[in-house]
Amino acid sequence: MQFLLLIYIDDQLVSQLTPAAFDEHMHHCLKHADQLKRDGSLISFQQLEAPSSAKTVRSRGGRIKVVDGPFTETKEMLAGFNLIEAESLEAAVTMAGAFPWTKYGSVEVRPLRDVDAVRRRVGVPAP
Repeated sequence: MQFLLLIYIDDQLVSQLTPAAFDEHMHHCLKHADQLKRDGSLISFQQLEAPSSAKTVRSRGGRIKVVDGPFTETKEMLAGFNLIEAESLEAAVTMAGAFPWTKYGSVEVRPLRDVDAVRRRVGVPAP
C-alpha cells in the first residue's frame, strides 16, 4: 500500500532552533530518507517553500478567486511530503514517527486511493 506522509511544522517552534540544530535535523531526515529509499519504502519526497510563497485558488459561483498564502486556521503549515510504500497503516505510522519534525509539528499519514479503481468505476480508461 502507498501512503503520503504530510509534514506539518509550527513555524514558531522551528524558529527557536539554532541553524546548527535545524541542519542536524535535516541531516538526520535526509539520511533516514536515503535509507528508506534503499529499503524500497520511500518512493518520493520533497520539501515545500515557505507558505508566504503560496497562492490558494477557489471557484465559487462560477468565479475563480486567488488569494496569497495558504488558507489555514492553524499554526502548523504544510512543509513537505514523503510518498512511501508500507505493508500497513501501522507500519506507515512507525515510519512517520521516526522523523524529527513530529517534535515541531505533526506528520499526517494518509493512504493513497487506487485511482485506477476509480477510473474503472466512473468509466474513464487509463491514458
